[in-house]
Amino acid sequence: MTGGPRPGPVLAIVGATGAVGTVMREVISSRADIWGEIRLIASARSAGRMLPIRGEQVMVKELTADAFDGVDIAMFDVPDEVSQEWAPVAAARGVAVIDKSGAFRMEPDVPLVVPEVNPAQAFNRPRGIIAVPNCTTLSLIVVISVLHKAYRLREMFAASYQAASGAGQAGTDSLYDQLAAVAGDRTLGQQAGDVRAAAGDGGAFGAPLALNVIPWAGSLRSDGWSSEELKIRNETRKILGAPDLRISATCVRVPVVVGHSLALHVVFDTEVEADQARKMLSEAPGVLVVDRPESGEFPMPVDVAGTDPTVVGRIRQSMDDPHALDLFVCGDNLRKGAALNAAQIAELLIAHANWPLWQPREIRTTAPCGSAPASASTPRLNGSSSPVATRTATPFSELACVTASAAANAAAEA
Repeated sequence: MTGGPRPGPVLAIVGATGAVGTVMREVISSRADIWGEIRLIASARSAGRMLPIRGEQVMVKELTADAFDGVDIAMFDVPDEVSQEWAPVAAARGVAVIDKSGAFRMEPDVPLVVPEVNPAQAFNRPRGIIAVPNCTTLSLIVVISVLHKAYRLREMFAASYQAASGAGQAGTDSLYDQLAAVAGDRTLGQQAGDVRAAAGDGGAFGAPLALNVIPWAGSLRSDGWSSEELKIRNETRKILGAPDLRISATCVRVPVVVGHSLALHVVFDTEVEADQARKMLSEAPGVLVVDRPESGEFPMPVDVAGTDPTVVGRIRQSMDDPHALDLFVCGDNLRKGAALNAAQIAELLIAHANWPLWQPREIRTTAPCGSAPASASTPRLNGSSSPVATRTATPFSELACVTASAAANAAAEA
């Protein structure tokens, strides 16, 4: 870093060299610059590396207790066992910890927070730790919470289509390696065993993902359920405050690099109309409705990768039940599914906290709240001339405004 110390709160990113840590640095660099020092922390083998953030090169520090001295907020993106050891160490030094691992999500005294859904819970953290939901849960929860608030969710059936990057860098590398191995051979996929022979041992997935889908994600739990399926069930219940909500999920790994998708069948206590639900979702923060089947425009991973909203479409009234809807949601599992949600929580804390080293300030975005700045990177669907973000949906840049609004509501609720 150049020049003197910046005024403002001190942020630490623990796991700054990993896949989500890399995206976190990009997210922080692209959002309102509200931070003083940003401290990058990783394992001893990564210490001393120089990494970019906010247009500067910052040296990575080794993960030690002393690395948290003077830190206000720490975002952890590390394996469960590392979070279990080090998050309490940081919290004991007065740091507000935002943890992306699964170590604390279901602990009763650790809030599981999505700023668009339950912002007040960020201020109820007796252990000093806030948990971030699993990326698959985050791909659906913002949409589902809007409908739950209006109609009271009774039951949900979910089928997920999860990207290779959900299994970390090893998953991404495995998919690219397999795609390279099968590329150009148009005979593959027509005989049992031919893709396995060409793609190799399956890498991170135990079976080929190229030219295939694998009806499994996570680790084995009781009665044949996977850990990913139970995360959707348990985390959705906790976030919505609905411990008895009936949820059944089947998780499928698909040959997509970035972007988790889910097909949802949701049943409510009251009757629901698709057009009404569509309008409600189009006005919801953090949600983008793309539902134009007549022109072939749907939520798809190739269009959401690198973007922030949860995209929803294929919204249909159930043919058999006036209380039920069918819909399809899609989101970037590395951004809202991890890095962005943590950044929003941090901004939420900053907006309504008295940190010792700085004074609260207004969170500003690159454009006024309620406006959608033009951007050359605005994604477009299927080559259409219409950008994904329209004024009837929440523009990508508005999420910081959403966070500020949620913080105000949280302060009123707290």
